[in-house]
Amino acid sequence: MNVHTYICVVKLEEAIKTNKFLDNKHKATLNLLYTSYWLKYHFNASLKEMKLTVEQFNVLRILNGKYPEQMCVKDIATRLIEKSSNVPRIIDRLLIKKLVKRTNSKEDKRETLICITENGLKLLTEANKAMNQLSENIIGIDENDAEVLNILLEKVRRID
Repeated sequence: MNVHTYICVVKLEEAIKTNKFLDNKHKATLNLLYTSYWLKYHFNASLKEMKLTVEQFNVLRILNGKYPEQMCVKDIATRLIEKSSNVPRIIDRLLIKKLVKRTNSKEDKRETLICITENGLKLLTEANKAMNQLSENIIGIDENDAEVLNILLEKVRRID
């Protein structure tokens, strides 16, 4: 079955089979966590068809943003959405797939530089189309609601 065709709108209470929340802030926190994992599940399922993970896709997008310049591993790590990701391991996987290339810095031999390859650019174009289509299909809000949601999510993260 294609993941894109099976999308079900479920209230949080139905999804986690409880309606016992301390308050609305507690419910919102659980709702954020549940939604984050729900989105990641769908994105992973779509990217799996291209033999990519969400983390690999994120690294390719970061590298594409600097292309044709190279980036050091440390700079890639600071831009990742999921900060706990093991960047060297992700890059090793992308190297095996010939989606990135690695060189040593001429200025600092300890520093490794990474650049996206032509194959990486082609796959990223395909993956971006799939992710955009998936987002369009599963994010059930309009532009105005998205703007409000962005404001609220940034307000939630105000302690960072």
